[in-house]
Amino acid sequence: MKSLVLAEKPSVARDIARVLGCRKNISGGMEGDRYVVTWALGHLITLADPEDYDKKYKEWKMEDLPMIPGKWDLTVIRQTSRQYSHVKALLFRKDIDQIVIATDAGREGELVARWILEKSGCRKPIRRLWISSVTDKAIREGFSHLKDGRAYDPLYHAARSRAKADWLVGINATRALTCKYNAQLSCGRVQTPTLAIIAAREDAIRSFRPEEYYGLTCLAGGIKWTWRQKKSGSTRSFHKDSITTLRQKVQGKTLTITDVQKTAKKTGSPGLYDLTELQREANQRFGFSAKETLNIMQRLYETHKVLTYPRTDSRYIGTDIVPTIKERLLACNQGPYKAWIPRLLRGPIQGNPSFVDDKKVSDHHAIIPTEEAAIFPNMTHEERKIYDLVVRRFLSVLYPPFAYEKTSLKGEIEGELFVAEAQKITAAGWKEVYEEDPEETSLPALKKGDVLTPDQITLTTGKTTPPPHFTEASLLGAMENPLQYMESADKDERKVISETGGLGTVATRADIIEKLFHSFLIEKKGQDILVTSKGKQLLSLVPEDLKKPELTARWELELSNIAKGTSKEGPFIQSIESYTRDLIGEIRTAAGQFRHDNLTNTKCPRCGKRMLAVNGKNSRLLVCQDRECGYRETIARTSNARCPQCHKKMELIKRGGEETFVCSCGYKEKLDAFKKRREKEGAGVSKKDVRRYLNNQKEESINHAFAQALSGIKLDE
Repeated sequence: MKSLVLAEKPSVARDIARVLGCRKNISGGMEGDRYVVTWALGHLITLADPEDYDKKYKEWKMEDLPMIPGKWDLTVIRQTSRQYSHVKALLFRKDIDQIVIATDAGREGELVARWILEKSGCRKPIRRLWISSVTDKAIREGFSHLKDGRAYDPLYHAARSRAKADWLVGINATRALTCKYNAQLSCGRVQTPTLAIIAAREDAIRSFRPEEYYGLTCLAGGIKWTWRQKKSGSTRSFHKDSITTLRQKVQGKTLTITDVQKTAKKTGSPGLYDLTELQREANQRFGFSAKETLNIMQRLYETHKVLTYPRTDSRYIGTDIVPTIKERLLACNQGPYKAWIPRLLRGPIQGNPSFVDDKKVSDHHAIIPTEEAAIFPNMTHEERKIYDLVVRRFLSVLYPPFAYEKTSLKGEIEGELFVAEAQKITAAGWKEVYEEDPEETSLPALKKGDVLTPDQITLTTGKTTPPPHFTEASLLGAMENPLQYMESADKDERKVISETGGLGTVATRADIIEKLFHSFLIEKKGQDILVTSKGKQLLSLVPEDLKKPELTARWELELSNIAKGTSKEGPFIQSIESYTRDLIGEIRTAAGQFRHDNLTNTKCPRCGKRMLAVNGKNSRLLVCQDRECGYRETIARTSNARCPQCHKKMELIKRGGEETFVCSCGYKEKLDAFKKRREKEGAGVSKKDVRRYLNNQKEESINHAFAQALSGIKLDE
């Protein structure tokens, strides 16, 4: 008899098959002497659509809401139905006596496999492969320690509960808002609070009024001294008169040294990455979106096998990983990292509580390199950047702290406190790995009681600045820790949102942000994220409860308890059904209206209705106002082609049958002229680079003619 191994993706299935010796290709899988390996393609099964329960739900009507299934049905996803047929046939092969679930080790990975088993009706015994990397070593060790599949039943119930709850609230509320206001309006328990957080930041920026503040500095003994309030420690005052009076008080007086302190200081490494922290840093350093970083990480995990499982919310490793650190270092000991790794290998490698803590490891430990050596020529430029971030962070936690000596001087003029500080580096420590050159300052040798004569007393001024607009990096941080955006002062609710990891999960936040862009509820200006008119109107129409982080916090707490086995799925779903009924009642009776303020005179080529002008993430589009029509056309897109005058990225605009590059500096050039100029200059990139660029442009729908025009461009990167 044989075991059927069910992986989540073909690439992982191929790796498992190779390790298990499954070399025979069969329909939808690979076979060996003891194992048959097959795969899902992400989800093969999903919850049935409303119209699958009743044909009347094909038409969206307020009177049919809320839709609450008496018995939940599953349906095969049409695009991947062929693979499902192969998997089902393998599940019921007579020589298969058990199933090994090898999907991603997490809540959603469990759901992928269990729904396949449930839909097919397979009742064979199950085992669970639970690994954090897909190296040959990890796969072999995982198969030598397979778990009883029943131990993961609570995790499956939590995943199923999340899916049902999102179906009930998301689909019902979206249909209710769309029917009520005759507009394409979508909402959800994570995306709507996220939108509300962005809007709240914009409100704070709009209402901000700058205030002027004042301070004093003086130059004495070759040192710049700064006035500081004795009581509060602040170096600024918002009262100009008091600072002017204070300046007159100290003018022409001597400064007496009242305190000299030298303190040894140490600063540890920033710590290992979880997915959110990695996404934030990649956005800040390279401008990668959260979704781009996750996709790159997934390739480094699955294809190159050089990094561990990306969808983790832990920044620690367990004690079981410490013995493998040396092997991981050996795998990384190439290229630029050879400057720092040999030093680590010469001594004993030990973990410390700053990055090793079993209690702080959830389903998966922090993102770290695997024992597999990277083959740099096989990696893209973007993959190298993310790999470099992870390797350097991994090395940094193994290096000693950054150490320096801080010198603090305090002096008084007529009883007013003035301070000066300096920093002398004693050990670069982990900062060596980042090739940083920390700033070093010095002060002349002074002792308590010394008297200095100030050369001048200067009044300094400044203005308070508004909070910055959200970028993807800062938005991810706000989603992870939304405490400051909560209205509730309830300690339990605030504790819940902290313990459950904020809005969404590390695995879903990137998709939530992309969905907000795709629904035209937010847009980008440079790196800044702004709420569109549609987004603002949605927030004015959606029920208050759906805009609050508290809702998702309560859900995630319940789901966490279900996953632990301390709560049951039934009562949770009953509470969500009751909540859905209340929600639809509130939308049905609400006052308000939605107005399209972006209507154009361009008619939709499919249905003839006027189209809406909208801003996508990196493009401008025309979208049919009719939800059921769904036609959209890209009219302009930010390209990678550089302006020959100012070298900024140009926008490629389509008007009629012509495409023209336009730059913000005023430069214009038709596409044909651009191509001829580039050919004449002998510039361009490889076909592979062009293909990669065009694939990156598929984030939003684009009409075929425009795509053909783009395909011929020689790009200047």
